[in-house]
Amino acid sequence: MRNSARKHLQNQSVKSRLHTLEISYAKFLGEGKKEDAAKTLRTLVSALDKAAKQGVIHSARANRTKSRLNVRLNAIKPAATPAS
Repeated sequence: MRNSARKHLQNQSVKSRLHTLEISYAKFLGEGKKEDAAKTLRTLVSALDKAAKQGVIHSARANRTKSRLNVRLNAIKPAATPAS
């Protein structure tokens, strides 16, 4: 029971971090900051892979989430560069 409680707390911590990263990613997408969103996506993908490897989330869920996040990033139009 103690092991279960300890693992539950650790898993909740990992899931909370994933959720926080997803929120910051969505914020950058909403603001149209594609470069910042791409940086956050790399961090988020790494965190999803680690969570799947540790068994916190299922590997199929990690793959599905990564795919959906990439689709959302690619749907954003690149920012127009100002004319010189």
